[in-house]
Amino acid sequence: MAAGFLVLNGIIGAGIFGLPGRLADVAGDFSPWLFLIFGFLIITVVWSFAALASYFRTTGGPVVYVTTAFGPFMGFQTGWLFYVGRVAAFAANINLLFDYASFLWAAASPGAVRSFLIFVIIGALALINILGIKKAVQAINILTFLKLVPIFLMILLGIQHLTPDRLLPPDLPQFDDAGAVILLIFFAFTGFESVLASAGETKNPRRTIPRALLIVFVLVTLIYFLLQLVYVTVAPPINDQAPLIGLGESLIGPIGGTIVILTAIFSILGNISGIAIFASRSTFGMAHYGVLPMWFGKVHEKYATPANSVIFQAVFVLVLAVSGTFVYLALAGTLARMIAYSICILALPKVKAQADEEAKERALNIPGGFVIPIIGVLVCIYGMTNSQLLNWQYLISFVALGTVLYYLNEHLKKKAGTE
Repeated sequence: MAAGFLVLNGIIGAGIFGLPGRLADVAGDFSPWLFLIFGFLIITVVWSFAALASYFRTTGGPVVYVTTAFGPFMGFQTGWLFYVGRVAAFAANINLLFDYASFLWAAASPGAVRSFLIFVIIGALALINILGIKKAVQAINILTFLKLVPIFLMILLGIQHLTPDRLLPPDLPQFDDAGAVILLIFFAFTGFESVLASAGETKNPRRTIPRALLIVFVLVTLIYFLLQLVYVTVAPPINDQAPLIGLGESLIGPIGGTIVILTAIFSILGNISGIAIFASRSTFGMAHYGVLPMWFGKVHEKYATPANSVIFQAVFVLVLAVSGTFVYLALAGTLARMIAYSICILALPKVKAQADEEAKERALNIPGGFVIPIIGVLVCIYGMTNSQLLNWQYLISFVALGTVLYYLNEHLKKKAGTE
């Protein structure tokens, strides 16, 4: 149950609150089917990760998988890419949070006040992470539950308005900006990997985590499909930064729009709270794994929390959040994850070959050998090819920063060994 909530909170965050309007504007009545099509494709990636997870019972997730197969440098780069993806998603989501909040409070619109509010929220989450996370984790579980209730309500109220022509549109759409839309759909499905880092704290992780990944991913795909179907059927023809407000107002009236706004705010708060926890623990874990300087691995003397990693993450997110928008940051984070997903899937054959007989017997069996993982890699490559040059340039700069930190750590370790 806990693993399922982690997967659910990791995937359903900001994407479903920011994507429907843009997707409907580009693909019209066919847009719900894009969720099913890409869900069917991306599940090959999730299935491959489920197979990888079934070989390990230790904490660490992708860093451990890739290090086992390709060594510490590639393991670090994969962990760093996931870290960059999470930080970019954090920054993207907090921008969308204020896009929704601006409908209740005009000062939340882009400007100096919004930048200050972003600073306050990032600072507050950092402080909570330094003081301790038990209450934060409990709050995340509650927010994960609460954000699903209005979504299911909108689906149930909207289904009665469906007509056959909406369910099966006669014509395929002509995409004018297919690349950005495809990556945004990928963004809506990312985040499932967060649960992998907690394998060491999960009961029977070889069985529990793969099952949670696959079952919850299928559930999320169906939720996205139905919500988008209701949106194109019921919502007014507007294309704003907070599209579900129009859907809520069409179904319930003015109070429906307010409910959607509050749902979006609390949903995104739950999502970024989860990212704040897992991303900061990612650099902390990499430091103790020996691939980042131990500065990241230091704990607070009083609260025993990874204070340095939390502070580094807060500064990183703040810089991105005040300098970008939801769409731009979402695309950059998705690109980083697509590359990291590919590396992890490519590690699967070697992990399987190196596993002992007991691990092989307990591991999740994928029908067709490596056909599904190969499809998963091709799906990721397809997503990468739809990214703009500017996204690649920024990603390369992030990778360069990570590489500098890696080799700085190697230098410090050698220097410590010679003294």
